Amino acid sequence: MTTVLDLMRHGEPVGGRRYRGQIDDPLSEKGWAQMQRAVGDAVPWTQIVSSPLVRCRAFAETLAERHGLPVQFDDRLKEVGFGEWEGRSAAEIEAAAPGTLARFKADPVNARPQGAEPLPDFHARVAAALDALLERHAGQHVLLVGHAGVMRMSLAWALRIPLEHAYRIEVATASLTRLRFDGDHASLIFHGSPRLER
Repeated sequence: MTTVLDLMRHGEPVGGRRYRGQIDDPLSEKGWAQMQRAVGDAVPWTQIVSSPLVRCRAFAETLAERHGLPVQFDDRLKEVGFGEWEGRSAAEIEAAAPGTLARFKADPVNARPQGAEPLPDFHARVAAALDALLERHAGQHVLLVGHAGVMRMSLAWALRIPLEHAYRIEVATASLTRLRFDGDHASLIFHGSPRLER
C-alpha cells in the first residue's frame, strides 16, 4: 500500500526571518501569499495534518475549510525549541558570539544553544508523529503543514540521514517536499519546490 506525504513549510511570519522556535508569531501578508502561491488550485490531498503553532495552523485551517478536507493538529509537530535563541535573528546571534551559527550547522547535535531541545528528542517526537500519521492514514495522500526543523527531521527519519547531517538540508519558506512510502520503504520524490508538482 502506497502512502504519499507532502511536507509544506509555513510562509514568512510577522517579524521576518529569525530563530523563532516555539514563539507563536502569525503569518505576515507576504507569508500568506507565499503559501497560497505554492499550493495554487491543486488539491490532491485526502487529509491535512499540521503543527498547532499559528503560522502553520491558520493556513491549514483555511485550506481545509476551502476544500472540505479534514484537518488534525499534532503537538509533536511543533518546531524545535531553540532555547536562548528563540526570537533572535541570525545577525543578533552572530553579533553576540561570532562563529556560533557555523558551529551549530556543522554539529547540530552538540553545538546547541543554551536551553534548546536536544536534537535526538526532537527527532524522536517528530518520528512518533509520523509513525502515527502513516498508520492512521495508510494509502492516503496527506499534506503536513510544518516547520523547517520538522521537515529536516522527517527527511532524516524517512531516509535514515544521520542527525549530525540534518542541517545540510535547506528548507525554503513555503516550499513543498514529497515523500512516498511503500510499506517500510520511503522515497524522496521532490524537495524544495516553490509550487506543488502533480
